[in-house]
Amino acid sequence: MTEEPLTPPSPTMFRFPDEATGMDAIKTAGFAVMDEDGIVRLITASHSHALDVVGTISRGGEWDEDGNMITPPKVLEGWHINYRGVVPDEWLQYAVTPQNPVRVFF
Repeated sequence: MTEEPLTPPSPTMFRFPDEATGMDAIKTAGFAVMDEDGIVRLITASHSHALDVVGTISRGGEWDEDGNMITPPKVLEGWHINYRGVVPDEWLQYAVTPQNPVRVFF
């Protein structure tokens, strides 16, 4: 008998309206814990998931040779994460499929 190799779930990209909404979703899904100092720590990987916080995305911008901004970058709407694993139902409304993702992972 030959076993078929397991195919991991495809990464899914999400755009939450803001960081607070995204972090609440991450906490509700159980992907965050509070450490002994009261700091929230993300559980970015386990045997069943991988979480990549992209955050706020900006594109473009122009700087001179001294690093002074000439043209500010455009900040895109939302707060973004990449995720691999079983998607929490509450996240489905925030799923996106960008034409040119800023960051992807495998």
